[in-house]
Amino acid sequence: QAVVDFERLSEHAAAFQGHDVGFCCLGTTRAKAGTDGFVRVDRDYVAQAAELARAGGCKHFVLQSSQGANQHSRFLYLRVKGEVENLVQAVGFDRCTILRPAVLLCKRQESRPGEWMAQQFLGVVARVFPTAYSVPVETVARAMVASVLQPSKGKVEVLENKAIHELGKA
Repeated sequence: QAVVDFERLSEHAAAFQGHDVGFCCLGTTRAKAGTDGFVRVDRDYVAQAAELARAGGCKHFVLQSSQGANQHSRFLYLRVKGEVENLVQAVGFDRCTILRPAVLLCKRQESRPGEWMAQQFLGVVARVFPTAYSVPVETVARAMVASVLQPSKGKVEVLENKAIHELGKA
């Protein structure tokens, strides 16, 4: 494990050397980082990390994105997620897996009242429609690892929420 300064990521290129697979779950919120900070973390840092990983020999990059990611979206969050998906694909990995989970169900140390209320509601909904609107973070993590162990289904594979649930149970 290496600690890097994302503001000076190029100075940490050695941390990205010699890895066959890269996993990326980096992200923040606009409320926490502001609009510019959100774009810098969720798009720019992720794209730069992918570039360094590829230059360091990484062949398969696994990116956690978001349900609804679309570079043409009017919503900043979904637009940035769509933009970073395109940037990561353009890096030229032999294989790229993009996971688009719905609302992540997890326990956070920081307070996010709106997210907490959504998680409470979606936790109940998940009992009836388990793969529709949410996914536990543990399931996403298992799906990320499982995607690496499975044979390739093409150069780029996009896994939507239902597929994440299925793969995360494997």
